[in-house]
Amino acid sequence: MKRFANVVPMICLTAATLSAAGCGSSSKKAQAEEQEPATESVVYFTRDISPAGLMRVYEALGRKAEGRVAIKISTGEPGGHNYLKPELIGDLVRTTGGTIVECNTAYGGRRSSTEEHLKAAEEHGFTAIARVDIMDAEGDMRIPVRDTTHIKYDLVGSHLADYDFMINLAHFKGHAMGGFGGVLKNQSIGVASAAGKAYIHTAGKTADVAQLWQNIAEQDAFLESMAAAAQGVADVFGDRIIYINVLNNLSVDCDCDSSPEDPRMSDIGIMASIDPVALDQASVDMVYASPEEGKSHLIERMESRHGIHTVEHAAKIGLGSREYRLVDLDAR
Repeated sequence: MKRFANVVPMICLTAATLSAAGCGSSSKKAQAEEQEPATESVVYFTRDISPAGLMRVYEALGRKAEGRVAIKISTGEPGGHNYLKPELIGDLVRTTGGTIVECNTAYGGRRSSTEEHLKAAEEHGFTAIARVDIMDAEGDMRIPVRDTTHIKYDLVGSHLADYDFMINLAHFKGHAMGGFGGVLKNQSIGVASAAGKAYIHTAGKTADVAQLWQNIAEQDAFLESMAAAAQGVADVFGDRIIYINVLNNLSVDCDCDSSPEDPRMSDIGIMASIDPVALDQASVDMVYASPEEGKSHLIERMESRHGIHTVEHAAKIGLGSREYRLVDLDAR
């Protein structure tokens, strides 16, 4: 299949699974891909999950982080252990002179207040490699969204306005509500203020954190709201943003979980693109293509939450393309 050119050998999947993963299962779709190669986005891949591997995918993108650089990660809920470690991301952070940015949570825990969130970031070693900015420490601001089907704007940390460039550096893994979390979630829920998180989770019903759990949206409406919010942030930065997924510690649970379930499959690698839709699609495809039986656990989490719908909707509203060409940097 054209999409998997230059990549590691991949197992043959069933038509239903390929369709769910966005790989395409019909000859018509394959012909369309051949006829419209310009719609493909490039996704870079390395199996080398190391500081050098991370630098390699960053450099392959050819889009240098300049100016005031925000590096959006998850600092990880204390008790959890799967978040991206400072020793992995430190070289990239220092090379780009970036500030690690986060926003407070809407679900309680140790990261629901700025003071405790900064303590958690320090405990996890992030303050030792860079300045850490909790972007909604002084409130939030509205940014426009193009898709107003559910949310009418996006509520992000007010400090987002302080940055010229964003590196969306996500730990790809499962998620209890979204099915999986990659760059689209990191850019939507992750950049949203605590109130913004409530607004997205309720698909525009309320921005009151105290009213969040009484107003949780229907699943697809929530996923579509995430896609809309991610597009709003992308529009803020234009061509001054890049996307990286690290596919390691592939638990079914998010880094926001203080007691995540242990992964049942091996690490895969690091992937990067300037197209967040293509990147999350490629990352999902990599899980499906794994030869390991343990992948079924993560796949069940993704499918039971209809996680691929975030990618589907993001493509529908024009955030990016689900069609991609995977470039294996290890084969060069």
